[in-house]
Amino acid sequence: QVQLVESGGGLVQSGGSLRLSCAASGRTSSIYAMGWFRQAPGKEREFVAAISPDGTITPYAHIAKGRFTISRDNAKDTVYLQMNSLKPGDTAVYYCAAALGTIGAGEELYNYWGQGTQVTVSS
Repeated sequence: QVQLVESGGGLVQSGGSLRLSCAASGRTSSIYAMGWFRQAPGKEREFVAAISPDGTITPYAHIAKGRFTISRDNAKDTVYLQMNSLKPGDTAVYYCAAALGTIGAGEELYNYWGQGTQVTVSS
């Protein structure tokens, strides 16, 4: 089993920045890719970004390209999402997820999920 705990969410003004963290515990050696997803009120959960084990493969959703950066520290079993130039449309609960076998944008690829952290961007 793998446990994921997100942190770093909060309230920020439009144009501001936040860095989300996701700490993994348990059988972390079984984790392949890590990903971030988000769910805004009344909308379906959507892919934001993912990262391969060595950090060399980092697919991003179009909503994240140029503004968000995903990274991971394998020594700390932690993945980060640096979010810059935030907009009110980025308001959502952000979820961290771990995949055991592959990397991609589909939710079905991810085996473990965190509880989520709220990000609110005010105008």
